[in-house]
Amino acid sequence: MDDVYAAKPWLKHYDTHVPEKLNYPSISYADALKKAFREFPERVAVHYMGTAIPYRELDALSNQFARFLIARGCRPGDTVGSHLPNIPASYIGSAGIQKAGCIFTGVSPLLTEEELAYQLNDSGAKVLVTVDMLFPVASKAVVKTGVKTVVVASVFDYLPQDIPASPVTPIPGIETISFKEAIGAMPADPVEVAIDPAAPCLMMYTGGTMGPPKGALLTNNNVVHHMVQMTAWVNMHMAEHIALSAFPMFHQAGNFIVLWSLAMASTLVAIPNPRDLQYIVKAIETYKPTTIVNVPTIFLELMKLPEFRALDFSGVQFFVSGASAFPAENIREFEEIVGKGKLIEVCGMTETTPIIVALPREGVKKVGSVGMPVSDTEVKLIDPESRKPVPIGEPGELVTRGPQVFTLGYHNKPEETANTLRDGWIYTGDVAVMDEDGYFTIVDRLKDMVSVSGFKVFTRVVDDTLIEHPDIDNAATIGLPDPKRPGSEIVASAVVLKPGRTGDEAMREKITAYMKERVAPYKVPKVIQFMDALPQSAVGKVLKRELRKIMHVE
Repeated sequence: MDDVYAAKPWLKHYDTHVPEKLNYPSISYADALKKAFREFPERVAVHYMGTAIPYRELDALSNQFARFLIARGCRPGDTVGSHLPNIPASYIGSAGIQKAGCIFTGVSPLLTEEELAYQLNDSGAKVLVTVDMLFPVASKAVVKTGVKTVVVASVFDYLPQDIPASPVTPIPGIETISFKEAIGAMPADPVEVAIDPAAPCLMMYTGGTMGPPKGALLTNNNVVHHMVQMTAWVNMHMAEHIALSAFPMFHQAGNFIVLWSLAMASTLVAIPNPRDLQYIVKAIETYKPTTIVNVPTIFLELMKLPEFRALDFSGVQFFVSGASAFPAENIREFEEIVGKGKLIEVCGMTETTPIIVALPREGVKKVGSVGMPVSDTEVKLIDPESRKPVPIGEPGELVTRGPQVFTLGYHNKPEETANTLRDGWIYTGDVAVMDEDGYFTIVDRLKDMVSVSGFKVFTRVVDDTLIEHPDIDNAATIGLPDPKRPGSEIVASAVVLKPGRTGDEAMREKITAYMKERVAPYKVPKVIQFMDALPQSAVGKVLKRELRKIMHVE
């Protein structure tokens, strides 16, 4: 049965420009960046609220930041935290950290003081780059850590109009300095630091349901080789694209978009606040991106805006959606707005740099599928209990290996690494099915599957069916302990209704009757709880662990 996956049926459906195997350079990410700086110095690297930062300037500023880090005692392998929204300091800092041979760790602006202190301690960060609006939390957190220097950027840095930043408040025992002051005194000439391509360059934290977040270590090889994979997949050329994404850089999807785009001399359109939909619409209208990458919830919210629907999308070559499921019904509506065949769904995880499978750029895009393994990527679906491959069309845990899969594991977490990474294969925790063409569809997370008296319920199936109901705007399903059957669960759904609808008993009965017509009896939600909004992460993923805390069996 293993031959089903070993035969790689997906290869027959690759775009003609995509090879099965690729050649990979053995260079650091910092070296991979040099071509863009050298060959396209006057091209705009970043558009930020009316400011255009060319590659020449980004090169010089990131050299200065790298020299600042080196002057503060940072050496290859040391960790630097980036606690920022998508502002110029994010891009300058990212490139500078790599040039110094240090490890970038993205830190979510939503972390509490305790959570921030945990990540800084766990990662061993020596320097933290934060922003003035987050300084009150950062200043309290760093005193509990080994951070020696805090660099404070401002959202006003590098704007066309000269707006003074807030004065930096000293932190006792820790150097505190503004971002512009930190780099202003440093020379801008090139930084030459010997960097081992096999050395880590990113430590990206991924949340755990069973414990604290884990720092996934990604090497220069992981990043550079994944850029080669994705460049081939979408047939990208140097200095070709203007990329717009609301993904923040503390998330590996957003981080990779920036790293890849800069190495390809693309122009990035910075979105400082991913929830400011009007800003996104205006940025699309102003900068005319050729590729737009977002989490589905952003696309779904944009689709509600007449201003978005009225935009001219003829210049957008493709859209990419990832990090969570894009409901099939909404994909059809989205493509009516932006153009047929333009949406590329992808699937991956922080530990895979991040993409494992993707729909083809030119070929058949099966609605609801997340596509096929990208070049040099092996994938198989296994039964979680027997660890044996499952047949075509049967659900199994997605396991994969390839050049983008992390090899160093989680920072200082050998047990978690051993559980996830086995003989070079990563066990993703995603439950998927593969069709006869080698296209994969995600049906659930292992931890989200609901067990109803021995029957397995895939929550994505329930969610997708609920979302097709004319009164429902969004939905998320979990399993709750069944008080009448120890060891069993009941299906419970959180539902957000469309405007003007009332979440009363009559609506609950209406939804239940609808579900009884659409799914097997054991999949029908026994608990329907109406909510104004679903709990979401900073990038718009629904947080089912939060739903488990607030939903209950009545």
